[in-house]
Amino acid sequence: MSETALPKEQAQPVGDTPVQPPVTPVARRGNGLALLALLLGAAGAAAGGWGVWQVRNLQANHQQQTGQLQDLGSQAQSLKLSEQQLAARLDQLPGAGELEERRRLVTQLQGDQQRLSQRVESVLGASRKDWRLAEAEHLLRLASLRLSALQDISSALALVQGADDILREQNDPGSFAAREQVARSLAALRSTEQPDRTGLFLQLGALRDQLTQLNELAPEYKDRGDSLLGLTVDGDGASRWAVWWDEISRYVRIDFNANKNIRPLLAGQSLAQVRLALGLALEQAQWAALNGQAGVYSQALTEARDVLTGSFNPDNPQSKIMIERLAELSKQPVTVVTPDLAGTLAAVQAYLERRHVEIETPVSPSATPVEGTSP
Repeated sequence: MSETALPKEQAQPVGDTPVQPPVTPVARRGNGLALLALLLGAAGAAAGGWGVWQVRNLQANHQQQTGQLQDLGSQAQSLKLSEQQLAARLDQLPGAGELEERRRLVTQLQGDQQRLSQRVESVLGASRKDWRLAEAEHLLRLASLRLSALQDISSALALVQGADDILREQNDPGSFAAREQVARSLAALRSTEQPDRTGLFLQLGALRDQLTQLNELAPEYKDRGDSLLGLTVDGDGASRWAVWWDEISRYVRIDFNANKNIRPLLAGQSLAQVRLALGLALEQAQWAALNGQAGVYSQALTEARDVLTGSFNPDNPQSKIMIERLAELSKQPVTVVTPDLAGTLAAVQAYLERRHVEIETPVSPSATPVEGTSP
């Protein structure tokens, strides 16, 4: 400001005022010093602030490094402890020679275990096959029993087929003869017709149910307008006689065809006895049909027909239909000639014996050391 004001003072015209000595340099020097002092103060403050900041930064870095050193110390301590533990564990471990011996023992144990598992599998496989073959023999025995006792072709066929399936599962060439006999038995069973015993039993049961509907020969007399009852009038003296005559006419018949074989009427206890005799005969026929007893079946049906023909007149429609039905049922077969399974059973048993001999042959004294050797 002094420097800018100086030209103006110089430009002013010279007046009457006396000329004073110039003081401008002194004032300019004082202002420059003040400015320099201010600059120095600002620089000092800046330097002091920067120093304070540097000090704080150094303190923060020192604290951080101190924490890192502590962490490193703790890690070093833990590493030292781990090293001590590892050293202790290494001291406990066996030596190289002992480790090699243990490795050899483990290898030997694994080999022994593998051979033992193979032997167990072979033994179990052989025993499983033996069980299956024994099951096949048992199935053939059951089939033979069903044929001899009940003549059940269907059940015997299923049992023999099961035995053939077991022999096929073995896949053994030595079972060819046994399978050949089984195939022959299967062909014989398939060619044999099974009698319908269940159907005969049910049909005979239906006839038994019809016995309750079997009545006497002649029905009750029904007035058709030609009796005395229709010729009289109620209140007449002859009406009682007509009622009495109509009642008597139910029990008395006059037949002008004397050449016909007329049997007495069945009623009451006699009819019940006839029904009971027929029921027993039909029950016996049912039992014979289920058990394949042809003689008993034919005899029971013959007795039933004799009871019907001896107790009822031939023109009785109920007894006539029943007699015809019994004649049809008597023609149905209840027995059948069953094939013999003895040869098949003997062939399977011979195959089992040969197989047992073949299994026991390798087990000899010379083979025992080979099995007991170790690697």
